[in-house]
Amino acid sequence: MFAVYAARIDRDQPLTGLESGERPAPESRPGWSTVTVKAASLNHHDLWSLRGVGLAEDKLPMILGCDAAGIDEDGNEVVLHSVIGQTGHGVGPGEPRSILTERYQGTFAEQVSVPTWNILPKPKELSFEEAACLPTAWLTAYRMLFTNAGVRPGDSVLVQGAGGGVATAAIVLGKAAGLRVFATSRDEAKRKRALELGAVEAVEPGARLPQRVDAVIETVGAATWSHSVKSLRPGGTLVISGATSGDRPSHAELTRVFFLELRIVGSTMGTKDELEDLLSFCAATGVRPVIDDALPLDRAREGFERMASGELFGKIVLTNP
Repeated sequence: MFAVYAARIDRDQPLTGLESGERPAPESRPGWSTVTVKAASLNHHDLWSLRGVGLAEDKLPMILGCDAAGIDEDGNEVVLHSVIGQTGHGVGPGEPRSILTERYQGTFAEQVSVPTWNILPKPKELSFEEAACLPTAWLTAYRMLFTNAGVRPGDSVLVQGAGGGVATAAIVLGKAAGLRVFATSRDEAKRKRALELGAVEAVEPGARLPQRVDAVIETVGAATWSHSVKSLRPGGTLVISGATSGDRPSHAELTRVFFLELRIVGSTMGTKDELEDLLSFCAATGVRPVIDDALPLDRAREGFERMASGELFGKIVLTNP
């Protein structure tokens, strides 16, 4: 079957290890099901995999891709939860959790195999392309906002780095949930787009906000860390799920953290139940993922290049006929 995969690890030039071509189709195994992929979306996790983060060289070649929507073996339209081993289903109770492409082949292919427990029905209201955006970036944003930040309608939230998949999802979900959303971006066009999606104000990174916020959604890391901490009200919560600009800020703001009794919470992906809730939320409210572009699977490199350059707003989706 045709697939897009990591053939080599290159920490400095990750795209040099990206290849496409024929790979073996999934083999059947007890407790697992094979899904015919109709759409799959790109995540920064795929770039980190090409750098060798979470992906060991002895696992190569590894088909990339965490997210997918498609058709299961019984002809049902489905969405995949990409966290494997969280409950022991399909892998045994002793195996630690992993995300597709770390231990098991991913979704940038004509077919993918996952534990049957990881398969959820796709709401009829969502297209395959829309549903394929939800299991990683949108699920991450959902968990950051509603589980780990614990915000409620009327609360205020700062979303750093408008344009990225998680940040865009947080703006849209926050607006739909009745939050007062502020956003940052270095790019004027992305700030304008954030306003169109529901942010009440969009500013350059580091700019002073009109008020301190109840929570910050942080995926940028070192470049925005100090601003994130300084933007919180006393007792506020900073939730971090990524560090695309690096994980070593020049100033950790420790004095401010303890003096204002701030909470810093790490967040990774989400549970199957949270994904089910997110799917229902989108179906019921009309909220839809922001798709920057949809490309056929054989043009995956174009999508990777745009994601690596930051020249996108929302998700890039790869499709199979």
